[in-house]
Amino acid sequence: MVHDVAITGFGVLTAFGFGEQALLDGVFAGRSGFTPVTRFDPTPYRAGHAATYEGEGPEIPGVPVKPGVTPGQAEVLLACAAAALDMAGTDGRGAPVLLGTNGDHSAGPDFWAAGGAHSATDPRTLDSAAARLPQLLAAELGLGKPRLAFVNACVAGTNALARGAALIRRGAADTVLCGGAHLVTEDVFAKFDSGRALSPEDAVRPFDSGRQGLLHGDGVAVLVLEAADRARARGAAAVARLTGWGMSADAHHVIQPHPRGDGLAKAARAALHRASAAPERIGYVNAHGTGTPLNDVAETAALHQVFGAGPRSVPVSSTKSSTGHMLEATGTVEAVITALALREGLLPPTIGGREPDPACDLDQVRDTARPARITHALSLNAAFGGVNAALLLERP
Repeated sequence: MVHDVAITGFGVLTAFGFGEQALLDGVFAGRSGFTPVTRFDPTPYRAGHAATYEGEGPEIPGVPVKPGVTPGQAEVLLACAAAALDMAGTDGRGAPVLLGTNGDHSAGPDFWAAGGAHSATDPRTLDSAAARLPQLLAAELGLGKPRLAFVNACVAGTNALARGAALIRRGAADTVLCGGAHLVTEDVFAKFDSGRALSPEDAVRPFDSGRQGLLHGDGVAVLVLEAADRARARGAAAVARLTGWGMSADAHHVIQPHPRGDGLAKAARAALHRASAAPERIGYVNAHGTGTPLNDVAETAALHQVFGAGPRSVPVSSTKSSTGHMLEATGTVEAVITALALREGLLPPTIGGREPDPACDLDQVRDTARPARITHALSLNAAFGGVNAALLLERP
């Protein structure tokens, strides 16, 4: 028996604060989360801004935040998981937990020593540090197995959701917690800056002629995936249905996307195929949209492959222009944003643009949110190494 997959709860943190209302007041209101970096001294770097949570807006339950001090991934993941389970109306006992993370770089050595790792920033123990997070979450909440950490960069959270949905679809689990976490830290910031991937401006301008690169952002999200028949039987309301997912690897280049967007197009088509949905049914695409010169043109080419050429095929926006790029958490946070777009009948905008790039001829939702009662939406992500992922969400 094939089981439909429902999203019955979520907890989320971005630079705008904790919870869905912070997202509605931030991303959907067309606000920027970028501020000057204060967690560390940015003067050695070309970039100086990021979208970090500094205690403004709704607070994280049980996690005190001090100016200049990065909260820990474990604590924020726990708060998001508790909120997700509360929204879903279940305790999640015995549920698998799948997380996209590369380890908690902000945690001190005492924290990791308790779990058998010496330091979250010691390259010999990064895998162990990442693997500890689902173990800790499971121990705190009574979750089950498997307990997996996905570490493949900007598709990690998306892959966690796809794997969790696959477990439910084939009947291997009836409830799964899937999450992703990235909190801005100097070591990761420095690596992207040295590669000149970060924008020297205080804005990210996806699909814009003046785009100069991405900026990092805090992001943590945990979603409860559940077999739809089980959710109905216990009277739980679905936020959205996760009906399609696709993953691909084009192996074009270590860091550059395929110029025709072949891998991303393949992932999107796989998601459509799994959901038995024609391209014409998609009412919105939450694009990867990093604001880098190569990514945005390649993603435009991918969208043209899937939906046809021309700027009027499907509404598109990149919410990274508000939240920043949240790396391993990107897929999970943007899945929540896409689910809210379906629920609210409102497409979040790309902000910060000055002049649309003619090479990115898309129907862009620019500057302000666009009302639209849609039933199907696609969320796309890509990462270094030529890996790509797509999620197809439907309004329940």
